[in-house]
Amino acid sequence: MSTTRHLATVARYLTPLLAVTSLAMMTASAQAAETTLTLYTSQPSSDAQQTVDAFEAANPDIDVEWVRDGTTRLMARLRSELEAGVSRPDVLLIADAVTMESLIADDLLQPYQSPERDAFDAQLYHSDGYYYGTKLITTGIVYNNRAAEAPQRWQDLTDEALKGQVTMPSPLYSGAALIHLASLTDNAALGWDYVEALAANDAEAQGGNGGVFKAVASGTKPYGVVVDFLPIREAVKGSPVTFVFPEEGSSAVTEPVAIMKGADDVEAAQRFVDFVLSESGQQLVSEMGYLPARNGIAPPAGFPAREDITLMPLDSERALNEEAAAKARFSELFGD
Repeated sequence: MSTTRHLATVARYLTPLLAVTSLAMMTASAQAAETTLTLYTSQPSSDAQQTVDAFEAANPDIDVEWVRDGTTRLMARLRSELEAGVSRPDVLLIADAVTMESLIADDLLQPYQSPERDAFDAQLYHSDGYYYGTKLITTGIVYNNRAAEAPQRWQDLTDEALKGQVTMPSPLYSGAALIHLASLTDNAALGWDYVEALAANDAEAQGGNGGVFKAVASGTKPYGVVVDFLPIREAVKGSPVTFVFPEEGSSAVTEPVAIMKGADDVEAAQRFVDFVLSESGQQLVSEMGYLPARNGIAPPAGFPAREDITLMPLDSERALNEEAAAKARFSELFGD
């Protein structure tokens, strides 16, 4: 038999076999994901996709459908859906604990005692297990390397030498800035007296953190208050800025994860929570360029060790109850 005829014969027998094998593989793949989990998240889209991909790789029997938007808009969507009685998420992964407290108050979350909680500081999760912080996005001081001063404390920003040279995000627009304001005003050594001193020193409150960072990096404003990852990431790339974790402590949003009370598959939702809190899930957080919330995970380049950062305490329930009044008072001091 010629080589050509031999190959044709082999192909004639293999083609049906390959078709059957391919169909079997497709069927097995379809059967592998037995559960669909719906996630609502405020993560940046690229981060959300990485999180979902890693979870699905570790849990091939679960498919994750996810919806991404800013926390405020996402919560508006959620409440609208709940009111209309339409589909709802199983799991939330959103910006801050204050929003989670509002959901607890409305009886929309269910508690879960994750076995991973022992690797986290108690202040990073709800004592009854309603939510768990997954990362630390702290707020601190940034200054341009050409600036005359190198502030190391929050109080330094009220010095006469820095008058009119400080910029910061507004809590009227930024969730992290709102958490920062709540942390400052809950600190006995700072409080509203400190916020009023900033206003008296002509500190500027503008939009969000991105605008603050651009102003400081360009030198338009030599000093700023900003979330950590923006200046730390860009400094590694050569941006002329230095980020400082203030001596009095940093405020932090923790991007908590929680399970909705009406979750369709509670066991799958619990597995998602466990994954993002696990060593591998927290290593992924570090690889994305954020400070992991879990103890013992190496931080990204440019960050100090987790244990070297002092966090200012935050009473999330109090912050929720006083949010409207705090925004109104801030607006009186700094304008809209």
